[in-house]
Amino acid sequence: MALFNTPGFIEGKIDKDESIEVRRKRLKFRSWHRGIKEADILLGSFADKFLDELTPEQLNAYETMLREPDSDLVAWITGDKPAPEQYDNDVMDMLKSIDYIKIMK
Repeated sequence: MALFNTPGFIEGKIDKDESIEVRRKRLKFRSWHRGIKEADILLGSFADKFLDELTPEQLNAYETMLREPDSDLVAWITGDKPAPEQYDNDVMDMLKSIDYIKIMK
């Protein structure tokens, strides 16, 4: 299992036997309950818009990404910092495609 830089957060491996419906519900909950409000808004809005249409491979990429610290995720999504190579993918492109300013109005 890869080591992640998220203090106090430990999660097991991705459960290949978990149903897709349960997995999507779990990921939606994790997206909306991050720890900092900015991450909740960015990731929760993404989950509401895209989670139901992600492929299993994209779900794997998103779930792995959710293991990273909120501060890094927010910086990558907003473009304040470039995303590491392993997260520079179509899921990150979808995260960046949402107009979060409109969501806040």
